Amino acid sequence: MQGATIIVFRGRFNPESFVDFVQHRAQRLQLDVVVERIGADLIEVAISGPRDLVDALEMACSLGPIDCLVREVRRKNAA
Repeated sequence: MQGATIIVFRGRFNPESFVDFVQHRAQRLQLDVVVERIGADLIEVAISGPRDLVDALEMACSLGPIDCLVREVRRKNAA
């Protein structure tokens, strides 16, 4: 996804639950999201849209869902 912000979440995940959560929040914020990597301890997503809304999505995802624990959030440059 060109011009996307890549956000890497590390922690303890129920991957299906976390991905559903990210996609639902992105849809509500009218952001485009592509899940790049999925694992029990790492989920990486590419998000496109207005910076303030990308920031809001990052914050929302760092707090939930209830069956996942986000320990670290970091952004990296898109390739």
